[in-house]
Amino acid sequence: MNDRVCRDSDRLRNPERLARLEIGRVVGLCLQDPDIRSVLDVGTGTGVFAEAFAARKLAVTGIDIQESMLEAARPYAPDACFLLAPSEALPFENRIFDLVFMGLVLHETENAEGTMREAFRVCARRTCVLEWPHEEQPFGPPLSDRLEESVVHGFGRQAGFSASLAVRLEHLVLYTFLK
Repeated sequence: MNDRVCRDSDRLRNPERLARLEIGRVVGLCLQDPDIRSVLDVGTGTGVFAEAFAARKLAVTGIDIQESMLEAARPYAPDACFLLAPSEALPFENRIFDLVFMGLVLHETENAEGTMREAFRVCARRTCVLEWPHEEQPFGPPLSDRLEESVVHGFGRQAGFSASLAVRLEHLVLYTFLK
C-alpha cells in the first residue's frame, strides 16, 4: 500500500469514526430479511461494511471508483470480490444481489438519481442507504452536502422502489428501500 492509501485508510478506519457508523446495528437492520445471501457494497471505500457483511458469511462484492480504496479494502475482506466501477453504471446483471448497500456515498455521487436507478436494477430484495442527517454536526460533510430525507425517499420512488423507510441512528440515518 502506498502512503496515500495508508493515510486514507487510517482516516476512514479511525476508531471514533467507526463508532459513529454503528456498524453492527446497521448491518443487523440491513439483514432483517432472512433470505439475503448476497450483498453489493457500493462505494466500499476501505471495506468497513464489506468486512462486516462478509463476517456474516454473505457473498460480498464491493465497488468503488478509486483503485486505491479497493486496494485498502481487500485485506479486510479477503473473501469478497472488489471491482473498480461507478455507481451510476454498475457492471452487473439485473436483480443479481439480494441487498445493495451504500454507506455514506449517495451524497457524494455525480448522479444520485442514476445511482438509485442502478441500485434498483441490480437488487433483488432491498437497498439500504446510510447517510448523514440533514443537520449541522461537528463531524462529517457540511450541511450543503447533506441530503434531506424527502430527497432521499424521492430518489427511491423515482428509481421504482415500492416502499421506503428511514431509521434514525445516533449520528446517521439508515434508509431501506424495498422492491
